[in-house]
Amino acid sequence: MNDGLVLIPTYNERENVELILRKVFSLSKAFDVLIIDDSSPDGTAAIVRGLAAEFPNRLFLEERKGKLGLGTAYIHGFRWALAHGYQYIFEMDADFSHNPDDLVRLYDACAHQGHDLAIGSRYIQGVNVVNWPMGRVLMSWFASAYVRFITGMPIMDATAGFKCYTARVLRTIQLDRIHFVGYAFQIEMKWLAYKYGFRIKEVPIIFTDRTRGTSKMSKGIFKEAFWGVIKMKIDSWFRRFQPVQANNPVSASVATSASETR
Repeated sequence: MNDGLVLIPTYNERENVELILRKVFSLSKAFDVLIIDDSSPDGTAAIVRGLAAEFPNRLFLEERKGKLGLGTAYIHGFRWALAHGYQYIFEMDADFSHNPDDLVRLYDACAHQGHDLAIGSRYIQGVNVVNWPMGRVLMSWFASAYVRFITGMPIMDATAGFKCYTARVLRTIQLDRIHFVGYAFQIEMKWLAYKYGFRIKEVPIIFTDRTRGTSKMSKGIFKEAFWGVIKMKIDSWFRRFQPVQANNPVSASVATSASETR
């Protein structure tokens, strides 16, 4: 067993899933992969099962009954990863919008540089997005600006979905209290890591929109994020967060330490 597990939720990703798996398994750093498939009608899970013999003890599949949402898929994967003893747990999309080569850089930020959460950030060094319409780029950028304004959390890419957590972060965050399923899920996980005082680093990446398959974005996801951020902030006023380590600052890539702004 390797020390890093890449979680890839899938729904109708037959055009991408074999390609993304072969790319991850070709990296110089060895990672295991858990596919969490929500009963894809296009046969995504069958492709993964067919590859399992080629990558024994590195490729795993969890099949869920029905399309249950991105957030719940990741929480399912987090629990599985912790139960199996992984130390570094990654979130990654199946559609190559996240470059698998960057897994090594996220791993390095946590395993060798001492951070607890590494975020593959589109906005820490300008705007690094390829093939998105300008309207979507602006919506995404302003969504992160909105999150910073409401929460005071100094993270440039608050909705990013390409991340590496240490197991300690996932053990500390109370996963059964995570409320959201879409963009707001990604924000909430960062918010909780920030509130608990974990070290966070934004690692610059280039995000490339999918060229195969269909996007799962919807207006409901953006609506959840808009109202969810306000609810998240209000809820935090009535919840006590005990920092995991005294004087444990957010990394220099984030402008202000958690202790100064919390």
